Amino acid sequence: MKRVVNVAEAKAKLSELLEAALRGEEVVLAKRGKPVAKLVPLSERKRELGFLAGHVPDSFFEPLPEEELEAWEPTSS
Repeated sequence: MKRVVNVAEAKAKLSELLEAALRGEEVVLAKRGKPVAKLVPLSERKRELGFLAGHVPDSFFEPLPEEELEAWEPTSS
């Protein structure tokens, strides 16, 4: 269930809105009736990099050839 709350109401009911978000309720903050942000609970689980399968070869980190570098230089008119 989505709950849209204007800023003035959110200021007055922040604790209540945080509890609603923790329960899984979608809480959207609005300014003059226009949605601008969403309250969501922070995950208890820490995010770790490297969760996707794959491998970056060492050659990826080698310097680019001179021709490639020149191709990225701006041309003068």
